[in-house]
Amino acid sequence: MSETAASDGRVDGELGVAGDVRTHADAHDTVVLPVGYSDAGRVEHLARTAAEVAGMMETTVRVLHVFTEARYREVCDRLNYPADARPAPEDLVGRVAPVRDVTNLLEDPLRAWGTTMDVTARVGDDVGGEIVAAAEAADAKRVLVGGRRRTPTGKVVFGSTAQRVMLSAPCPVTFVRDH
Repeated sequence: MSETAASDGRVDGELGVAGDVRTHADAHDTVVLPVGYSDAGRVEHLARTAAEVAGMMETTVRVLHVFTEARYREVCDRLNYPADARPAPEDLVGRVAPVRDVTNLLEDPLRAWGTTMDVTARVGDDVGGEIVAAAEAADAKRVLVGGRRRTPTGKVVFGSTAQRVMLSAPCPVTFVRDH
C-alpha cells in the first residue's frame, strides 16, 4: 500500500484514512479544575474525576487556584515578602494543601491516560469570575467544579461559586459533588 503525505503532515494510505484523527489543536485542549481550600475533603474524588475526563477527552488538566486578595496578602506576609515585592500567584500555589494533594493524586492516572497537567493561580475576590476568566483564557473544553449539596435557601443566602461558574462558563461544566 502506498502512502502519501497530507498537507497537514499526516500520512494517509490509499484509502485516504488519516493516520491520526486528532488535530494539532486538540492536543492542547484543556480541562480546568479549580481547587480551593474548601476542597480539602474531596481531593480524591476531584482528582479521579479530572483524570478520567481529561483522559477520555485527551486533554491537559489545568489545576487552578484563586487566591482572594486578603488570602494572597496573608500568605505573602506569612512568608515575609515585602509589600513592594510580592511574588506571582503561581509561585505560591504549591503551598496550598488541596492543590498539592490534587496534583499528587493526578500524576499517575494522567500518565496512564497519556495526558498531562499544569498548575496556575489567579488573585481576585470574585472567585467564580476568575474561574470563568481562566476557562475563557485557556479556551477550555470543560470546567470541573467541586461542591456540596445545598438547599435552595442556602444558595440564595450564601451564593455559590459553583453555580456562578455553571451559569457563566464558556464551555460545559461538570459539577463534582461530595459523596
